[in-house]
Amino acid sequence: FNPLIVHWQTALAAASAVTFDARARALARQFWPGPLTLVLPRRKGTPISLLCSAGLDTLAVRVPAHPTALALLEAFGGPLAAPSANRSGAVSPTTAAHVAESLGERVALILDGGRCPVGIESTVVDLASGDARLLRPGGVTLEALEAVIGPLPVAGELPALPRSPGQLASHYAPRAPLRLEVREGPREGEVLLAFGVNPPGGFVATLNLSPRGDLIEAAANLFAMLRALDDASPAGIAVMPIPERGLGRAINDRLRRAAAPRPRR
Repeated sequence: FNPLIVHWQTALAAASAVTFDARARALARQFWPGPLTLVLPRRKGTPISLLCSAGLDTLAVRVPAHPTALALLEAFGGPLAAPSANRSGAVSPTTAAHVAESLGERVALILDGGRCPVGIESTVVDLASGDARLLRPGGVTLEALEAVIGPLPVAGELPALPRSPGQLASHYAPRAPLRLEVREGPREGEVLLAFGVNPPGGFVATLNLSPRGDLIEAAANLFAMLRALDDASPAGIAVMPIPERGLGRAINDRLRRAAAPRPRR
């Protein structure tokens, strides 16, 4: 099949449910198919249920780049509405095995397209009003977005009703507590999520997101390595500093939410 044909068929189907302005069209041309989600106004009369947007007057739409996802869209012949393939608040899956571990018999079928090549979720941009906002950093960097549509403010305080997945203060969390910006040795029973050369020693176990300091490699490894370290049932997970630029901005967003105080259940 032709990914570009599926891309535009899916984009046209999405356009029947939401309103695309010039900014949305420019971003779609540049980054779709790919890890970019656009929050856009719902069209009046769209048959898509309000349950798909938590009752909001917007919808979040995306065209994925993975060939398995595109083949599914081509076979279905229209847009699909679906939640993330993991339990709310937990570490995101990047393999089919992670989905099975998280959801088990709660789902009837898992479509295995191999390991996620990007490793972190899509970037979410709110274009539902006059002022564009970055709601969630992700696989498309802020720098790349701003090169297309100009300055893009980052959403500030959490809204009473989140407009995007990943806006909860505590999210993407392993069972073990996280300690961020670690440059020195361990506390008792800690494991280390390292980045770059010469990580500190003495930890029970260490996994390095990217020994060469490559943020693309680090993003691809983030959730799989968090899961692997958490599976060892450590007293805590120490995390080395990650540069706050490019994909590092998205990695740090996930780590800060993973380290936030957990809501009582």
